[in-house]
Amino acid sequence: MAAITASSTVLRSVSATKGLRSVRTQAVARKAFVVKAEQDSVAYCKTLPGICAPFSDMFDPAGLLKTATVEDVRRYREAELTHGRVAMLASLGFVVGEQLEDFPLFDGAVTGPAINQFQQVQSGFWVPLVIAIGVCEAYRVSVGWARPDSSGVNKLLPEYEMGDLGFDPLGLAPTDPAELKEKKTRELNNGRLAMIAIAGFVTQEFVNNTEIFQHLLKNN
Repeated sequence: MAAITASSTVLRSVSATKGLRSVRTQAVARKAFVVKAEQDSVAYCKTLPGICAPFSDMFDPAGLLKTATVEDVRRYREAELTHGRVAMLASLGFVVGEQLEDFPLFDGAVTGPAINQFQQVQSGFWVPLVIAIGVCEAYRVSVGWARPDSSGVNKLLPEYEMGDLGFDPLGLAPTDPAELKEKKTRELNNGRLAMIAIAGFVTQEFVNNTEIFQHLLKNN
């Protein structure tokens, strides 16, 4: 009986050891996969425009690349470009809108800080605006985004170059790859600055309810 009990104990010990080794092997495999994915995403990211001084080796304080795949990086860049472009338009519209209070389209009814102008615009203005935004977004999705299927949703087309919607009416895009990358870096940097700027504009006007230029003149 003692021999049977001892054998059973040994078998359980061996089984537990094998199980522990299996868990450790899986953990090592997962870690290797994560490291490989991180290396791939970092290497891919370094080929993209947007890396410049003072952050010559990328700027990723939140560590997003540690868990990102190449597909994630592509989506991040598409989102950054889109939001940067919207922010550039918003920053321009914010400042210009406050200087054109007598614009004929609104019969002088839109005045004051830009954060309060939204409520002053007549309702008829929003319908064509929403339609225009919808058309632009529908076109962007049709150009760059894959149809949802069994493999997942929210995926860019493999052949799609992030941000390239074929819109260059003035023919400003260089044909030289190095020059084109430099132009894209400038666009990204201006978009990044615009995102910070529009956030600052809105916050400042919420604080003192004063137009941006009036605020600057009052404090200089």
